[in-house]
Amino acid sequence: MSIMKNIHNPANFPLPDMDWQTGPYARFARFNFILPYQFLLLCRLMEVTPERVLMDFMTQLGGEGTGPEEQDTTRAYLVHYFIARGYGQQYYTPEQIRQVFAYLGAISMLFPGDDEQMMEDHVLWRAQYLHYWFHKWFWMPKMRHPPCPLVSGP
Repeated sequence: MSIMKNIHNPANFPLPDMDWQTGPYARFARFNFILPYQFLLLCRLMEVTPERVLMDFMTQLGGEGTGPEEQDTTRAYLVHYFIARGYGQQYYTPEQIRQVFAYLGAISMLFPGDDEQMMEDHVLWRAQYLHYWFHKWFWMPKMRHPPCPLVSGP
């Protein structure tokens, strides 16, 4: 069983970057759930915290972070897992899903390094790119339709 509690914009959290980042898609969320016993045993045996495993999973799957070739291998396995689980296949083909992941990974390759000004520019550019990228992919499936500007409401 999984229980999620959203953190409703506490003073120290910025407002969402995109209007859909609310409810179950809020960027700042606290999850409370029971860890599967076998998963917890594995984590303890390997002396890695469950939080670390879950954070590594999300970071790698999302294409964040920079790093050596083994991260690319890890990410390929995670993309395969994501597709094998059938996530998103009501909207996209497996090849389109691979392309989505490839686009996300492209941002990591553009990470500027230690130059502070380039880092600031990268952060601004990344926000604009992700905004464009999300809308491009969200409206691509024929099963979704852009909202009609003449009709109000959900």
